[in-house]
Amino acid sequence: MQLGMIGLGRMGGNIVRRLMRHGHTTVVYDRDTKAVSSLAADGSVGAGSLEEFVSKLEKPRTIWVMLPAGRITEDTIAQLAKLMESGDVIIDGGNTFWQDDVRRGKTLKERGLHYIDVGTSGGVWGLDRGYCMMIGGDKAVVDRLDPIFASLAPGAGDIPRTPGRDDRDSRVERGYIHAGPVGAGHFVKMIHNGIEYGLMQAYAEGFDILKNASSEALPAEHRFAFDLADIAEVWRRGSVIPSWLLDLTASALARQPGLEKYSGFVEDSGEGRWTVNAAIDEAVPAEVLTAALFARFRSRKDHTFAEKILSAMREGFGGHHEPNAPTAKPKG
Repeated sequence: MQLGMIGLGRMGGNIVRRLMRHGHTTVVYDRDTKAVSSLAADGSVGAGSLEEFVSKLEKPRTIWVMLPAGRITEDTIAQLAKLMESGDVIIDGGNTFWQDDVRRGKTLKERGLHYIDVGTSGGVWGLDRGYCMMIGGDKAVVDRLDPIFASLAPGAGDIPRTPGRDDRDSRVERGYIHAGPVGAGHFVKMIHNGIEYGLMQAYAEGFDILKNASSEALPAEHRFAFDLADIAEVWRRGSVIPSWLLDLTASALARQPGLEKYSGFVEDSGEGRWTVNAAIDEAVPAEVLTAALFARFRSRKDHTFAEKILSAMREGFGGHHEPNAPTAKPKG
């Protein structure tokens, strides 16, 4: 199949490369002409403007927008809507707020355009590992685009089947799901990222306690000088708390046990806040996820080793770098 991609950053560019590996054709556009040229050299068709980009796509067109949530995505989709025709599809694969998806879906439907929201997890490793996708939109359109999603998904791999499931080779066992109508994909991804905050905070606090077990404030016989890199490594093997986040933590500690390169200034990209707001709207208690979000706010004023662990994990899975100045504002 053919796909147009707007936004060739850490994830957009690799999504294009993974699709080409699986035999799909791609047309790409980005304000960064070097990013366009790089992918064109790899076999994609580059475009120098939105108008040229749309004109190079076969009808019915499918365009994936992979830009930061907010005004740039809003403006790009509005411009695309003026250039596209009835039956064309716009996919938003960024971290958009799900209520914005619902609004956009209604507006685009009035123009005869289809809108699909795809919550995409995989970070900078997606090119080789694949992307876990949570998809919202009309079932007929999602089914038609299945070859795209199937190529991007990680596949079943060597993960054992869940006892009791009888849907062998289903989408979910291959790493992607049609979660429901427009907005459902990003809603599920929002909760995914909220849970991510909680998991990261638990690891971070645990390693901070281990690090401070040698504190001189403790009685001498109660002090322990733990090797955090070794503990992270042993937990990866046979314990009940392994995860990719733990893998990234172990890797960071192996490279730099004291994590000196990190200040501990931890941003939040929006989904944690939206998750807490959803919990409030639904009157669902979410103590852990709320505390994890507030811990990130505090990290911007007072840094601990726990925040350095958080920073290391964020850099590991998403390529997120700490801001140069403590006045930087959170994205999203």
